[in-house]
Amino acid sequence: MSLGPRLEFRQTQALVMTPQLMQAIKLLQLSNLDLVAYVEAELERNPLLERQTEPEHEPVAEHGGEHGHPEHGLDEPPAAQHGDGEVRASDWMEDRLESSQTIADRLDTGLENVFPDDSGRESATPTASDSAAYSEWAGVGSGGRDDDGYNLEAFVPAETTLADHLERQLMLAVTDPVLRLIGHNLIDLIDEAGYLTADLAEVAERLGAPVGAMDTALGLIHSFDPPGIGARTLSECLAIQLRERNRFDPAMAALLNNLELLAKRDFGQLRRLCGVDDEDLAEMVAEIRRLNPKPGLAFGSGHVQPVVPDVFVRGAPDGSWLVELNSDTLPRVLVNQAYYSRVHKTTRNDREKAFLTDCMQTATWLTRSLDQRARTILKVATEITRQQDAFLTLGVQHLRPLNLRMVADAIGMHESTVSRVTSNKYMATPRGIFEMKYFFSSSIASADGGAAHSAESVRFRIKQMIDAESADDVLSDDTLVQRLREAGIDIARRTVAKYREAMRIPSSVQRRREKLASLAGS
Repeated sequence: MSLGPRLEFRQTQALVMTPQLMQAIKLLQLSNLDLVAYVEAELERNPLLERQTEPEHEPVAEHGGEHGHPEHGLDEPPAAQHGDGEVRASDWMEDRLESSQTIADRLDTGLENVFPDDSGRESATPTASDSAAYSEWAGVGSGGRDDDGYNLEAFVPAETTLADHLERQLMLAVTDPVLRLIGHNLIDLIDEAGYLTADLAEVAERLGAPVGAMDTALGLIHSFDPPGIGARTLSECLAIQLRERNRFDPAMAALLNNLELLAKRDFGQLRRLCGVDDEDLAEMVAEIRRLNPKPGLAFGSGHVQPVVPDVFVRGAPDGSWLVELNSDTLPRVLVNQAYYSRVHKTTRNDREKAFLTDCMQTATWLTRSLDQRARTILKVATEITRQQDAFLTLGVQHLRPLNLRMVADAIGMHESTVSRVTSNKYMATPRGIFEMKYFFSSSIASADGGAAHSAESVRFRIKQMIDAESADDVLSDDTLVQRLREAGIDIARRTVAKYREAMRIPSSVQRRREKLASLAGS
């Protein structure tokens, strides 16, 4: 075999991940909040992008009928409507030019201070309308309306955090600068639930303070409001609250030292350890249940962001389902073609041309990616609605088993695309707001050879049966398996136990103890 150079032709296929394709994939899996933040950053970076303030067409919608076939498609995408964007962009440029010309003319007439001041009002001589508007506010407050305007938001109180609440009490209760410094550091180590998560010895070593001073400062924090704040364990938190109520005695201390038995509802062992009878134990348990295991949660560390659905599903007059995108979550951006044409003529070197060309390509691809993202979400949501028509009509018991492949095959897409679309996306249905992932669940075979059952619907059946049980007839896992098989669901005992534990439902022994204790307490 001779060695030597030679020429060969080979034909291969390869998927090249271009930056534009990577951007489209990234946009597809972003939530609506992350998408808005991403688009805002692009608007700041790219001078050729502008925000579209008014929608040019009706909300994008599709019909998911009883058989799930869309009755009509989408409107024209925003990327295809650049003509109107050019008109608005040129109008915007003309307005800016006219405004600049007006300022130049006023400068020529001798009016020096014509630019707006900090309050947003011009310092030139006010007109009659300005005087009339000003007179409406005359006499309000201490001297009418000032230059800064009348801001009603200034009167809205700021939210008090847990740290601020404790700091105020510390400043009033402690005068010693050493204890005050230690108290500040301990307050900083208290988490949102109100617990001290650090080791006192390590904090003392870091501050160079004696351990006795640390205990003194922590004891002062334990006396602050809310009761139980600064505790290191659940038992200590409950003990602080019981001392506040003058209900801490040796029997209660023994109960707090054995909270794991209380969690298991082992009341017989607790009676022996506490040395009390059934009635006293029931009163002690009721007293503990009235306490707050997480006192710090009374002070919110931030506003809770509500879930904003990406898709709305509502019933149509013909009995089908109308699926439409939430237009409030769709960023509207346009490519300013007029500004690009004007600036492109004034470029001076290749570097400026390359920058402008890159901005144009990025802006165009972003608008197309946003449109493709909206179309894909709508297509996947429509197919989910078609597959889960029984759930929308009858409830969770009729939720069908569904996986990514079934949806991907139905709409002609890849499973990974469907997975990205359903991540962090929510659907508002007549049954409530659900994450799109909720509609995908594994299947459980039918005992009589019929259609398979969804795992979510089986969990719902288990919860229903447990909620309906009485103290005299507590259902064990074996009994649940038997009743489910009678209902046509072939399921194993370990699967029932797994579903029960996932729903945080205790075992039949613990449920029986809890129900008997409730009857004894009543």
